[in-house]
Amino acid sequence: MRVKALLVAAAAAVLVVSGCGGKQVQDNQAGAGACEAADGRLTIATGNTGGVYYVLGGGLAQLISNNTKLRATAAETGASVQNIQQLVAGDYDIAFTLADTAADAVQGKASFEGKPQKIQALARIYPNSTQVVVRADAGINSVADMRGKRISTGSPKSGTEVIANRVVSAAGLNPETDIQAQRLALGKAVDGMKSGTVDGLFWSGGLPTPEITDLTTSLGGAVKFVDITPQLGAMQQISPVYEASTIPAATYKLAADVPTIAVPNLLVVREDFAAGNACAITKLIFDKRADLEQVHPAAKEITKDSATKTDPIPLHPGAQQGLAG
Repeated sequence: MRVKALLVAAAAAVLVVSGCGGKQVQDNQAGAGACEAADGRLTIATGNTGGVYYVLGGGLAQLISNNTKLRATAAETGASVQNIQQLVAGDYDIAFTLADTAADAVQGKASFEGKPQKIQALARIYPNSTQVVVRADAGINSVADMRGKRISTGSPKSGTEVIANRVVSAAGLNPETDIQAQRLALGKAVDGMKSGTVDGLFWSGGLPTPEITDLTTSLGGAVKFVDITPQLGAMQQISPVYEASTIPAATYKLAADVPTIAVPNLLVVREDFAAGNACAITKLIFDKRADLEQVHPAAKEITKDSATKTDPIPLHPGAQQGLAG
């Protein structure tokens, strides 16, 4: 019953809107020197409703509201690229993002070409697994087999879209012309897989992702996962954050483990985010991690050992203080 209650509370903390926020106390010295949050409100940018960002974001908002003077809410978004763009614009105060997208942002590359973004990290959190699922009758056994197929590459301006396009390119295909790219949110991609209007999908998310669980449970042997690790070498030439990983068979009741590519997730803020708030929130995440684990098991992979490994995104000074406590 405790798990159910926490999930309900987390969902209630999420604002299903495209953007509202920027309400935290704007004095970047608020709480400076003391690891204490100031009075105020803040909004957390999460991701698609069927993904782990959305679930954990709601849980984090509830955790902050219950344990600090801040009143936090979480917003459904298209995820990483959009999150950073709107974070910097002042629409949000904290954002979930993939580390590769965040690296592009601070370096002014890819979606942020020529426009370096002034963001800092609160912590590195759990990793995202790149989950590539296809219909068994689509004739797709490798990424190269996606030529001419209807493939969901994720929501526009999402981290999933960034990774999907890079994986497809690494296989020697042009994601704009060689596949029939469907830029769909996860829920719509899953619906398309069920109806047969989509041949396959890319998803970068924590394990398990609720919508992928729904897909594999509903269609069973009519869908399968694709091993994308042959593209790892080319991906690592783009960014060193990409690493080999595995989707354990038990995650989705598969016959065998699935080799894949993983990338860490970060919580990021603007440079002017109040030091006291940064310290209090970062410390809270680790002091109350067990509560987040009740919201989603991906939180079990949030560790202090990896929290500071955010390079090339600088760690916020307040977060440094919180992690040292």
